[in-house]
Amino acid sequence: MITPDLRDQLTSLAEEAGDAIMRVYRSQDFDVVTKSDDSPLTRADTVSQRVLAVLDGDLGLPLLSEEGRIPSYQERKAWSAHWLVDPLDGTKEFIHRNGEFTVNIALIQDHRPVFGVVHVPVTGVTYVGGKDHPSVRIDGKGEQPIHVSSPHDGPIHVVASHSHMDPATVAYIDALGSHATVAAGSSLKFCLVAEGSADVYPRFGPTMEWDTAAGQAVVEGAGGLVLSDGRPLQYNREDLLNPPFLVAAPWLLERHPERMVGSAA
Repeated sequence: MITPDLRDQLTSLAEEAGDAIMRVYRSQDFDVVTKSDDSPLTRADTVSQRVLAVLDGDLGLPLLSEEGRIPSYQERKAWSAHWLVDPLDGTKEFIHRNGEFTVNIALIQDHRPVFGVVHVPVTGVTYVGGKDHPSVRIDGKGEQPIHVSSPHDGPIHVVASHSHMDPATVAYIDALGSHATVAAGSSLKFCLVAEGSADVYPRFGPTMEWDTAAGQAVVEGAGGLVLSDGRPLQYNREDLLNPPFLVAAPWLLERHPERMVGSAA
């Protein structure tokens, strides 16, 4: 379903949304409000949503977006495929001006993310990949293939959230033994695993489906795993809140099967 032309169009669309976000970012006029779930919403979320709204009905597929209408499960359960987007993943990072926020676009088919685009507006870097689409990193130097880390005997490189270092995550990381930890925001954590900069990203705190789908596609296209209770993380569930999950290079779980999220939670 994802042709080379469509791949390029989705990449350009994510970059266009990123440009809209950066115009707000540079203006420093964020218009921050609090949504009903106590999460922040800015003018940048809104302008990015306007750009990505063109996906609604594209290829005849519905659009599910954090900042759009959330259809009932009775409507959604009939979908065999849909677009899933987060117009601004990492709104807290945006407000804190640390640059670690992204635009996420994913294609979901039969409850799995088969293709994803993660664009980083501040750096201009874009990650693209998924099922049948080996993942790449696109920057000012062009397009480079990426792959999850290879087995090594040094410290395990862990990436974790700036905002969600809960006790379960700390306990999981400590149990890995020798490790080095870096904090990152938004779906950048998935991308660090996908490009081999980190070996593992454990997540016990709350995330929504639009937070993870594009990153999962990129990780899987780079040879990695995104698992919950030993199975690939699923989408278009009745509850859009994700369960705990683990993003990892396969060798890590082969070496430490006891560290699978679910059995170790």
